[in-house]
Amino acid sequence: MNLGSTFGTDAPVIGMIHLPALPGAPGAPDDGAVAMDAAVERAVDDARTLEAGGVDGLMIENFGDAPFYPDDVPKHTVAATTRAATAVAGAVDLPIGINVLRNDAEAAVSVAAAVGAAFVRVNVHTGARVTDQGIVEGRAHETVRLRERLGVDVGILADTDVKHSAPLAPAGYSAESFADTAERGLADAVIASGSGTGHAVDDDALEAVVAERERHGLDTPVFVGSGVRPDTVGDLLGVADGVIVGTALKENGETTAPVDVDRVAELVARADEAR
Repeated sequence: MNLGSTFGTDAPVIGMIHLPALPGAPGAPDDGAVAMDAAVERAVDDARTLEAGGVDGLMIENFGDAPFYPDDVPKHTVAATTRAATAVAGAVDLPIGINVLRNDAEAAVSVAAAVGAAFVRVNVHTGARVTDQGIVEGRAHETVRLRERLGVDVGILADTDVKHSAPLAPAGYSAESFADTAERGLADAVIASGSGTGHAVDDDALEAVVAERERHGLDTPVFVGSGVRPDTVGDLLGVADGVIVGTALKENGETTAPVDVDRVAELVARADEAR
């Protein structure tokens, strides 16, 4: 994945758009039209605020839909995500990514193809993880082939040691998953995260991912996918190639709050100092 051509920089800051509960989810208003309008309005507001603050890209995620389906969301969720992403694409001039939780890569690639998004995030692309949805298995073989069938240039950003999960065996962290994800799973970039939303990535784990990339002679970009803050973004960009930021950009640092333009500008300014 060529970060420069996709994001206009070799060290991009991607801002998160956490959609509120979509129609049909437990936390959504009973009136589906009200829920949809609220999700679209919030998504567009956050997108414009992130753009004004200077981020290089956006990631749209159905964060409010908990409890999440493991790997096959309902069709109405795909439709609602597509509508919100279409509104965002029409409101800002930034590359957009799609993540359909918990792990519906088929839906993510399909939405991306429909709205002209540049990339998707796949939490479990290869291997298998134990999650609160049960055992979630990667379907790289299906995801990559779907992208080819649709004929779209959509980058696949795939997690390694993904947050809110654990390996099937208590073997601890293994950076070998980087090679499986990038070489055998054909991911375009790999994401290293902390244990949960807003949690910082372990320094040793991040360095192990980058070291494994070098050992295999790969040039696959590495992103940090959680816990990035203004005071850490510079150091992280000294190791990783890009960051995905959500919680730190929200009002009062609350994940579900609206995006705060001052917080965005502060973090981007710190990132600019490091790149």
